[in-house]
Amino acid sequence: MFPIRDDNPNFLTPYATWTLVGLNVLAWILVQGLGADPAMARSICLLGLLPGELLQLAPAGDAIPVGPDLYCVVSEQPAWITVFSHMFLHGNWMHIIGNMWFLWIFGNNVEDSMGHVRFFIFYLLCGLAAAGLQIASSPSSIVPMVGASGAIGGVMGAYILLYPRVTVHMLIFLGFIVTTIAVPAVWMLGYWFLVQLLGGFSSIGTSGGGVAFWAHVGGFVAGIVLIFLFRKPELLERHPYYGWQRRSGNAYHRIRKT
Repeated sequence: MFPIRDDNPNFLTPYATWTLVGLNVLAWILVQGLGADPAMARSICLLGLLPGELLQLAPAGDAIPVGPDLYCVVSEQPAWITVFSHMFLHGNWMHIIGNMWFLWIFGNNVEDSMGHVRFFIFYLLCGLAAAGLQIASSPSSIVPMVGASGAIGGVMGAYILLYPRVTVHMLIFLGFIVTTIAVPAVWMLGYWFLVQLLGGFSSIGTSGGGVAFWAHVGGFVAGIVLIFLFRKPELLERHPYYGWQRRSGNAYHRIRKT
């Protein structure tokens, strides 16, 4: 299942969401060379998050291959900038396209609930929480972690709490048949979270690369918690789909015309 749009109006111009998408795209082009080595491998080694290096639990000099004849080598000094930089890097074209699509669909309405600057801070904090849980799940790992998925998981966690009944239109692949269905956000995002949780438990004890499921879980839970601190009730009151009960249609149209 893949979301293609939601039926949720936004009232603020989503400058922060646009900025975040732009930063990720610029990093993909300028830092990661559109996914081509050696720029791709070097960006992952220098700016990706290595839990074992960050916590100094992996021996300096340990290495892991990330490309043809290219290795990430554990440094004696942890690069703390990677707790932020890893959020703006991606592993391949599908990784960045999928992440930016989810951010585009769900980010504008969460930004609507708190404003531009607060949303930017909220996003980064969710990314930090996501990284924290992933590190806790495998603190000595030297597999580099990259991607905006944890921070975007926080956006989705906030969305499910703010707009649970909003209709999300999904693209579904049933063998050779491609169709669409419309479901409430609480179903779609709840299903997504369940998949991440199951994936996280199934990954316990593994040491290779793959999906950072615990980062997704950590970001999602952080978003649910942090939204109580970051949301602005006066901004949410104008949303017809805020909460479990739809607001008056007349009030919605009246607000849109002011």
